[in-house]
Amino acid sequence: MNQETKITGTPLEAEQAVAAAEIGEETPGKAPNKRKRLLLFMIVPLLLLLGGGWMWWSGQGKVETDNAQVKQDITSVGAQISGPISEVLVKEGQQVLAGQVLFRIDPEPYRVALLSAEAQLAQARLAKSQVVTAAAGTGADIAGAQAQLIINERALARQAELLRQGFTTRVRYDEALADVTAARTALADARSRAANAGAAIAPGGEQPGEAAARAAIAKARLDLSRTEVRAPTSGIVSNTDRLLPGQQAVPGIGLLSLVGSQDSWVEANFKEKDLARMAPGQRARIEIDAYPGLEIVGRVASIGAGTGSEFAILPAQNANGNWVKVTQRVPVRIRFDGKPAKPMIAGLSATVTVDVE
Repeated sequence: MNQETKITGTPLEAEQAVAAAEIGEETPGKAPNKRKRLLLFMIVPLLLLLGGGWMWWSGQGKVETDNAQVKQDITSVGAQISGPISEVLVKEGQQVLAGQVLFRIDPEPYRVALLSAEAQLAQARLAKSQVVTAAAGTGADIAGAQAQLIINERALARQAELLRQGFTTRVRYDEALADVTAARTALADARSRAANAGAAIAPGGEQPGEAAARAAIAKARLDLSRTEVRAPTSGIVSNTDRLLPGQQAVPGIGLLSLVGSQDSWVEANFKEKDLARMAPGQRARIEIDAYPGLEIVGRVASIGAGTGSEFAILPAQNANGNWVKVTQRVPVRIRFDGKPAKPMIAGLSATVTVDVE
């Protein structure tokens, strides 16, 4: 000790004071603080142990995931024909009904196409009339050729008798024979023309040109009706950034989306090791991040038939030697029990706890 300690009192008390100073014993006034620290060091681990035990016990019989989102039916609506948009009849967030007109495409080119198809039908009918008339005329040609052949055959018979009796020349007989041959040829030609004319008439009565014109009219009318784009289902209009007058509509490209507001559900992606205890019908508690404090009760509706990676555009291929096992997640559909108190919006994040007992 660098500093000398002053000792007073009885010799026994002096010895105790010296011993306390040598071993560094605290003074009696600091003893309560030491007890408090000791008590704190014992309580904190005990509280942590109790908290961990409670969390372990409360988690028994339940599986939970925060990899969940609110889902709704979303229909992409586009044009089935091409052309500039002439009129937009809806706006973002508007509620529409099935069959309601959403927007219109310039109909004039398709009206012209319809008129052209109708003109083709008129031309096909005229051609049919000409073919039928020609076929009817071939019957008269055949009758005339037959009559002429009979006349020429009688003349040939007379010339043959006169030649036998010596009252005519061989030249006249040959001329009569040539007339018969020509009449037979004319009759054959008339019958051939009649066969061709009959073959040009379709058995059903409608000519191919007429059928093609009718098909063109049907297509033109269908295209004209498609200039009015209608809602395929009821829902809320969304994603209308490209829906502008003058915008060129292209078939196969969506111009807006319809979010079905009648039905909502939650798609929760659970780890594959949790599926063994899960089954449709189990009770679930749903917490939506957008609505703190709101708890919604639901039920397990179905368990996905494949993991999320299997339905990806490029599924993972674990055929190489550097394969690393990754815990897969399976989508589980959760249905709401009744209608939630707050509006459900597609894509909202959620936490789902399923009671597997």
